[in-house]
Amino acid sequence: MKPIRNSAKAIIIEENRLLLTKNSDEQGCFYLFPGGGQEKGEELKAAVVRECLEEIGCQVEVGDIVYIREYIGNNHEFAEWDYDVHQVEFYFECRLAGAQTPNNGINPDDNQVGVEWIEIDRLHEKRIYPRQLVEQLVNKQSKPCYLGDSN
Repeated sequence: MKPIRNSAKAIIIEENRLLLTKNSDEQGCFYLFPGGGQEKGEELKAAVVRECLEEIGCQVEVGDIVYIREYIGNNHEFAEWDYDVHQVEFYFECRLAGAQTPNNGINPDDNQVGVEWIEIDRLHEKRIYPRQLVEQLVNKQSKPCYLGDSN
């Protein structure tokens, strides 16, 4: 079994819109929060900054952790190929540093085809992971919380 992996993610909201990476798979388009794996010796906040540069091509200012989510692959619809994945994700409030235009950064994820601002009220219309975090944002629940094992 693979070791547990830490991942640092950014929640970037401007003018009631959420910035997400746009990805593509055999089922069509899906969206993820920018961010990714923490490297050995790297603080979580530094991981968010690095991952945002790689994925959305923007420098971010990192605020507080607002959500923690676990993903235990064997418990979800992608168990066929994610059966040995266990990831702990730390979601930080972030904002773009200065006037920047997000786009694919210098090292986007394999399935990433772009970035997109999506209105908070329209998040339910898209396939976004993790879905439970979308519920929190749409319902404007800003109280920090642990989301548990969710997809």
